[in-house]
Amino acid sequence: MKLIIAEKPSVAKNIADALKIRGKKDGYFEGNGYIITWAFGHLLQLFDAKDYDSKMTRWHMDNFPFIPPSFKYKVKGSPRNREKPDPGAKKQLNTIYFLMKRQDVECIISACDFDREGQLIGDSIIYKMKPTKKVYRLLINEWTADEVLNGLQNMKSNDEMIPLRDAGVSRQWADWVIGINLTSVATLKYQKGSGKALNIGRVLLPTLKIIYDRDEEIKNFVPEDYFKLTATFKTKDNQLYEGTYSEDEKEKFKDKKKLEEMKEAIKNSNGTVSDKQVERKKEFPPFLFNLSNLQGHITNKYNGWTSDKVLKVAQSLYEKKYITYPRTASIALEESLVGKTAKVLTTHSEGLPYKDEIKFVKSKRVFNNNKVESHSAITPTYMIPKRLTKEEEIVYQAIKNRFVMQFMPVAQYEETKITTKIDDNTIPGHFQTKGKVQLVEGWKKVEKIQSKDTLLPLVEQHDSVTTDSVEVSSHVTKPPKQHTEKTLLRVMETCGKSYKQEDSEEMLGSILKGFSIGTAATRAETIKKLKDVGYITNQSKSLLCTELGKKLVETFPVEELLDLEFTGRLEKTLADIEKRKVKKEAFLSMVFDFTTKSVEKIKQDKEIILHQVSSTKPSREVLGKCPMCGHSIIEGKKGFGCSNWKNGCKFVVWKNDKYLAAMKKRVTKTMVKNLLKNGTVKVKGLTSKKGNKFDANLQYIKNPDNEYFSWKMEFADKRK
Repeated sequence: MKLIIAEKPSVAKNIADALKIRGKKDGYFEGNGYIITWAFGHLLQLFDAKDYDSKMTRWHMDNFPFIPPSFKYKVKGSPRNREKPDPGAKKQLNTIYFLMKRQDVECIISACDFDREGQLIGDSIIYKMKPTKKVYRLLINEWTADEVLNGLQNMKSNDEMIPLRDAGVSRQWADWVIGINLTSVATLKYQKGSGKALNIGRVLLPTLKIIYDRDEEIKNFVPEDYFKLTATFKTKDNQLYEGTYSEDEKEKFKDKKKLEEMKEAIKNSNGTVSDKQVERKKEFPPFLFNLSNLQGHITNKYNGWTSDKVLKVAQSLYEKKYITYPRTASIALEESLVGKTAKVLTTHSEGLPYKDEIKFVKSKRVFNNNKVESHSAITPTYMIPKRLTKEEEIVYQAIKNRFVMQFMPVAQYEETKITTKIDDNTIPGHFQTKGKVQLVEGWKKVEKIQSKDTLLPLVEQHDSVTTDSVEVSSHVTKPPKQHTEKTLLRVMETCGKSYKQEDSEEMLGSILKGFSIGTAATRAETIKKLKDVGYITNQSKSLLCTELGKKLVETFPVEELLDLEFTGRLEKTLADIEKRKVKKEAFLSMVFDFTTKSVEKIKQDKEIILHQVSSTKPSREVLGKCPMCGHSIIEGKKGFGCSNWKNGCKFVVWKNDKYLAAMKKRVTKTMVKNLLKNGTVKVKGLTSKKGNKFDANLQYIKNPDNEYFSWKMEFADKRK
């Protein structure tokens, strides 16, 4: 028997389906020569500081820096009580270790995600048992049956993955040491009152600094007036076209008086078309998605989406076998995928109105090993989804469309440039006019992208024209825009580098590989955490620093952690560990030394309070009167209950009520308010056992035989 350990139950099910195994036991599948079990992501976590030394139970300045002599792992903590091991994780670990010891198991196969985090998850579980059996690694980019079977025929020895594991371990240990020490010391130094800690992290702070810098740019921006001179010309056929005055390739001028004088001189004068250039240009489709570009595309196009949400939806599609591995930084496919990609394209071309225009071509824009880092770009698999949620449909269609675009005709347009010179030698410059006409729609058909045409009258070089009107317009320079998740992801991906002449997805996808703020897999989590800890906030799609975030950037003395270059070099070193260019020990030694010096720098910093935590408990919102005793109904952790519960009132509306949960609904605060006010509440979008959606009016009625309440339903308009 061969034992396969997957990262999640859904992946284990995909593998079992590929191997046609139907025999499910408690915590694993078995059949056809395989046993397939699973983790739930990280089943093990690093010891907390207090697990190494009891004095670390309480935070005291004298206890830091704290760097354990060796790092140890324990069963991950329960979400309800971090002090106790999660019972589900403990049970599954015991199942895995029981299976590893079985006499009939000849080898162990790690089937966790093919990245440093997946390697760490699998290896931390497997090697804690010090196995004597051979360990192999299943390395695949999607969980379709064909790919699973092919991957099992081409496994690697897990010993070959030691550099990837070292990179994962180095990242985990470094973030633990920096996070534990600097978060603790910064909180003790700069925060007054107990409450949430001042989170300090290797990736968190430089990302905060990116947003802070943009906020400061906008705040310190001084608008400047500038002016433009525009003329409308009339051809011999009485057709009009507009031109903008240009002098020494400059169209914006600060001297309004000079332009006004020119305006008077030009009025009613004649001109000549001194030059006409007509050029046919190609528009290639945007490159295949990597994770950052997918997140930027979706968050920019749809309101209410975050990078974290895009990743979660993409991960769901991946586990359902509909797309390839989403946590990728690449915008191209490996050249070995040519044959497979052609088949996937054939599958997805069926039924499309532009099917006849889709042609498979092996191009360097799509297939290029030099642009692939660990994983190829995100594409659909050959599996056609039968049912998707609205969110899954949005992400899936974006990925599918971007894939199909690569094999549609290149869009083409004709650009016309007309140069008009006034027939007066005292006017030094000339007027520029541009026109554009789309000739070939090509890949733009896929998402119905409308091109804006600018039509010009038919004029030729040396034609004479007359000036119909002249206008001097006033303008004001605009400040830079606030960062959005799309622009922030781009800065994180390129470590803040600006490439003006090569600012294309192609260049940005290939420069400085590994030299970034975080990775494709972690950037969304970083942005979410910045919001959760109160360092940044949203205004529509814009991201802004809060007062706390601003104070932290302006005060925190460890400047390296706010420096994009420093953090980029750390990330680059982790990438170099994967490539065997740097040893894990050298990286960790540097991080430990940096942490020790940083702790001392914070200790010696001036005394200042950045954050004062109020000790008063927030007053709870009263949702209505209790129907049993008349006291206030307030929100608790698990339900909405009577504030008079200590005196025996048992009225409560449970948040995760089983009756409503069966119809895929959860009790909300608004529902409870309406229920208490009106005695009934209309609930929309309930789901029947057959999967049909319907609306209903609900009452919460006391049972005649006891003090408890039950829901009573009256049907509203039914929807199919």
